Amino acid sequence: MSRIGLMPIEIPEGVVVAVDEKNFVSVKGPLGELGQQIVQEMKISQENKTLVVSRPTNNKKHKSLHGLSRTLIANMVTGVVKGYEKKLELVGVGYRAKKEGKKLVLSLGYSHPVEMEEPDGITVEVPKQTSIIIKGIDKQRVGNYAAKIREKRKPEPYKGKGVRYEGEVVRRKEGKTGK
Repeated sequence: MSRIGLMPIEIPEGVVVAVDEKNFVSVKGPLGELGQQIVQEMKISQENKTLVVSRPTNNKKHKSLHGLSRTLIANMVTGVVKGYEKKLELVGVGYRAKKEGKKLVLSLGYSHPVEMEEPDGITVEVPKQTSIIIKGIDKQRVGNYAAKIREKRKPEPYKGKGVRYEGEVVRRKEGKTGK
C-alpha cells in the first residue's frame, strides 16, 4: 500500500492544474509553468482544490508508479508556488566562484578556470566567493545542475577540499604516517 500515493495533492490559490486525456499534467502558478507526462495507466482526478492519483491494479509495477506519479505532480505544484533552491559551498584554499553575465566561473585548483553556462529556467547567485545558490521551479533541473557543479571537484576525504552541498558531512580519512 503506497502511503505517499494515497495522499491527496492540495492545489493552492492562484495555481491552475490541467490534465489531458493522455495524462499530460500542466501546472501554472505565480512563478511559471511546468508540464510532465505521467504514465497513462495512472488515473488522475481533480476534486475541488485537490488532485488524487489512483492506480488500476495492485501489481508491483503499478504500486511503484503510484507514489512516483503523485510525487512528480506535487513537486510541480510546489515548484510553481515556492520554487526550489540548492546551496553549495566551496572548501579549499583558493577555491572561489564568481558570476560573469550568464556564466558561472569556478576556480577549483586546476590550471584553468572552469566555466559553466547557466541553463534556461535556473538562476545562479554567488553571495560570497565560497558559496553558490541555485534557484528554479523545476526540482529535477535544479538538483541536476547542482550535481554537475559538484562533479567538477568532489570533496576528497583527506583534507575535505572540494565543492559540497551546504550541511553535507564529508567523512575524513587519516593520511599516511611517516616512520
